[in-house]
Amino acid sequence: VQLVESGGGLVQPGGSLRLSCAASGLSFSRYDMSWYRQAPGKERELVAGISSFGGSTNYADSVKGRFTISRDNAKNTVYLQMNSLTPEDTAVYYCKATYGRAYWGQGTQVTVSS
Repeated sequence: VQLVESGGGLVQPGGSLRLSCAASGLSFSRYDMSWYRQAPGKERELVAGISSFGGSTNYADSVKGRFTISRDNAKNTVYLQMNSLTPEDTAVYYCKATYGRAYWGQGTQVTVSS
């Protein structure tokens, strides 16, 4: 199983980024997918999650209205659209696949700074 995140980078406050997580080696449509983030000195926290067929989503309060999680089961990919970014969103972002057991990607750095 491999989860590969991409799309991170440096962005100015108020800007947008779209993260992608491409999955391989698993029956992607069976898995609930989620995005987590970990800022320096802080615990890893759930950002957003989406059910296996996309019928249900959930978000951390801190990102509601700004971030949108989506998935394309035909492409084995989950996305995180991030708008109105603030410096507090700076972190390494990880995707996670869960179906019984869990798999993690290696993470992608998002830095919000002027």
